Amino acid sequence: MKKASIETAVGIFVFIGILCVGYLTVKLGKMELLGKNYYSVQAQFESVAGLKVGASVEMAGVPIGKVEAISLDIERQIARVRMKIQSDVAITDDSIASVKTAGLIGDKYIKLSPGGSDLILKAGDTIIETESALDLEDLISKYVFGGV
Repeated sequence: MKKASIETAVGIFVFIGILCVGYLTVKLGKMELLGKNYYSVQAQFESVAGLKVGASVEMAGVPIGKVEAISLDIERQIARVRMKIQSDVAITDDSIASVKTAGLIGDKYIKLSPGGSDLILKAGDTIIETESALDLEDLISKYVFGGV
């Protein structure tokens, strides 16, 4: 009888430990099991060179979301970026989305500059005003070969 109660206590302890490890894995990995705190918006760029899925989306230097998907619009031959934005952040329809570099040779991220309009973008809407990524190789080659 005493052996069964010890085994039950150890089983409960192990189960609680597994639950704690699972919780920490989700929290520290910044995974989201339920995506209810975000909404998606899109932006179209001529070039998103170096931008990756999972890159940060920032407004005024504060992270407000992540890049969810990057795809190519075959008909128009432009890049389409889908971003998930925190639901408590309102983006106006005249906001500007820019692909920026963190540091001199850092990772790329999306910078949103707020506009002055009263119209708020809803889930699935598209940001019209965009600025593509600055291509350093192209600038250097223009300078070297006298194109500047």
